[in-house]
Amino acid sequence: MKVDLTLLVTPALVKDAQNNEKKAFTGHLGTHFDVMNKTFPLDYTERKGIVFDVNHIKDRDIEISDIALEQAEKDMFVAFHTGFIEETGYGTNTYFKEHPQLSDDLIKALVEKKVSIIGVDCAGVRRGKEHVVADQYCADHGVFVVENLCNLKTLLQHGQTFMAHTYPMHFAEMTGLPCRVVADI
Repeated sequence: MKVDLTLLVTPALVKDAQNNEKKAFTGHLGTHFDVMNKTFPLDYTERKGIVFDVNHIKDRDIEISDIALEQAEKDMFVAFHTGFIEETGYGTNTYFKEHPQLSDDLIKALVEKKVSIIGVDCAGVRRGKEHVVADQYCADHGVFVVENLCNLKTLLQHGQTFMAHTYPMHFAEMTGLPCRVVADI
């Protein structure tokens, strides 16, 4: 069974997003990578994936102790179901400014495990000025961050693991690349 993890972008969604986030244009609209100054390797288009259910964590960072980190392996697509995209809706000011975030320690631990992709169903792994810093740190270590995933709850209903198929647009010299992410479960 295939599950599309890509946010459906409509004209109304575009308008809302662009009214609330100045970067929500071509490269950073909807489901996308923050590539920072890197090239997405084609080997990353197919990766074994795992999704962690962290939607019960509110009002604090998502920490290493909140997941079974030992299940994350080298070269994996590691996704986090926060439920935020379903609860808040993509494109609102709250969505961009108050989303859940991974702790710095968790991000470092995933980078140390040499995962390929970190995926979140919110606007980033960190908020505010820390967003770009975290994305650059990941990119500098060969890890790409995919933001604004959806349907992660569906994956959890069928188990935690899946095969991730991730295909970014073939754009150059952009900090964000729109992409299509499909899970095979």
